[in-house]
Parts: sequence; C-alpha cells; structure tokens
Amino acid sequence: MTLKRSDFRFFHRLRVRWAEVDMQKIVFNAHYLMYFDTAIADYWRALALPYQDAMDALEGDLYVVKATVEFHASARVDDQVEVAMKCSRIGSSSMVFTGAIFRGEEHLISGEIVYVFADPATQKSRPVPDILRNILSSYEAGGSVVSVKVGDWATLGPDAQAIRSEVFVNEQRIPKELEWDAADAQAVHAVAYNPMGLAVATGRLLPGEKPGEAKIGRMAVNRVLRGGQLGRQVLDALLDTARGRGDQRVVLHAQRSAEGFYDRLGFIREGLPFEEAGIPHVTMSLALN
Repeated sequence: MTLKRSDFRFFHRLRVRWAEVDMQKIVFNAHYLMYFDTAIADYWRALALPYQDAMDALEGDLYVVKATVEFHASARVDDQVEVAMKCSRIGSSSMVFTGAIFRGEEHLISGEIVYVFADPATQKSRPVPDILRNILSSYEAGGSVVSVKVGDWATLGPDAQAIRSEVFVNEQRIPKELEWDAADAQAVHAVAYNPMGLAVATGRLLPGEKPGEAKIGRMAVNRVLRGGQLGRQVLDALLDTARGRGDQRVVLHAQRSAEGFYDRLGFIREGLPFEEAGIPHVTMSLALN
C-alpha cells in the first residue's frame, strides 16, 4: 500500500537513535510498531483529549486486537522521519488507524492498528460512543477540536479554577493563598475547551500598571496536553481582547521554563530574573499592533 503525505492531517516527528538500529545502521523492524504507538499517543493530544480522562468519561478503553506493518524501505540512524496517522474507519465497536512513516516525501513504512472499544472491567466490546465517533470524524475532515471562551469570573471561574488548582496548587505546589486573589473578579478570563467540553487551558487579562498597558497571567495548560497549541490559542484570545479594548502593550511574568514559548511569539525579555511563589520568573512584554 503506497501512501502520500497529503493523505494525512496528523504527523509526529522523530529522529532515529543509535539504540534503535542494527549493525547495518537501519531500524530494527520491531521499532516501527513503537513509532506508530508513540504517534497514536500524540494523536490523542492533537485532539486535545487527555487519554485517561477521556476514556474514564466514556466509561471504556481501547484495546489493540491487530497490528500490521508493511515494509517499503528502511529508516537509518539519524534520519529525521515523520510518522503520519489517521483514523481511517470506525465500525460498531472497532476503530482502524492507518499509519505511514515518511523520510521527506519518501514513503518508508505502512502500518495499520485495529482497536476495539471495550468495558475496562470485563474487556468485552462496546459500541464506540457517538461523541468519540463524531470527534474523530470531524478532526479527519479538517474540523477544529478546541473552542476558546472569553468572559468574566462568574461565567468561567469554576473551569478556570479547576485547571489552575491542578497545575499551580497540585503540580507546582504553590500555596492556595498565593494562587487565589481578588484580581480574578476584575479580570477577563479565557478558557479552552476540548471536543468533550472539558476545560484544558486557561489564562487571565488585567489592566497593567501604565495607561494603555495590559497584564496577562495565570496561564495554565493541562499537563498531558502541553506542547501543542492550547497555550497559544488561549494567549491569542487574551491578546485579541487587549487589542479590542485599545491596549497598546502587554506584559507578563513568565516562568523560566516557559520563556522560550513566549520568545517564539515575539515577547521581549525585560530586566533580570526573579522568584515569584518560589518559582523563577522573568518579565516579558509585547507591543500590540
């Protein structure tokens, strides 16, 4: 089966490592299944679905019943390859994922993984839930999987609070009394929702210290879904809100671990690093056009 890059929407990129090759410096055949499995995990992230939370909500789980690999050419050590994946068919209780591995435009490997949706307690098959069927079909048709809502604390507070509690209080161990403040009631909040209606990212917008200045803060993304576009989508919604009300500049206190994210979006570092709630931060700013 010959496949083309244009057959796919989703790609997972990786570099072949020395530990994955044989004496001829070509990939051991068994590693291709690992590549496909890793791509499937990222496919769920592309859908903005934290896998375990989603399956718990659907009251089921996915089990592999068949996996096949077809070899066309070998990947070699240090090759930069792309693992493409798509949901190609959804049956009553099964789902077929078609995969392909490309080196540039060259099609190296084809793969197919068949899953059955089943009750995790009994492992007996169940019908694929309509909501999951619709999410997969919409994504493969080019549909958007995330919606971002902008509003006040009364409207979005419960969802924003749930994300921030998990990220800042539980994960980063920031004391509750430092996380919650009176500014929430005056701020504009943005919350990103996945296709199942689960809140997965948030941030807030406040007036800055100077006229025409806004301050963005409390940016948080579900731990499992980081590295995608969720933070960018929330940030864009807040920036659009700032522009809409006439702000000319935004500032934020970026955690040092997120500095590269803001730098790639055009934010400029200001001053020296400092600690906030025991975590290294740096002030960054962006001029609004």
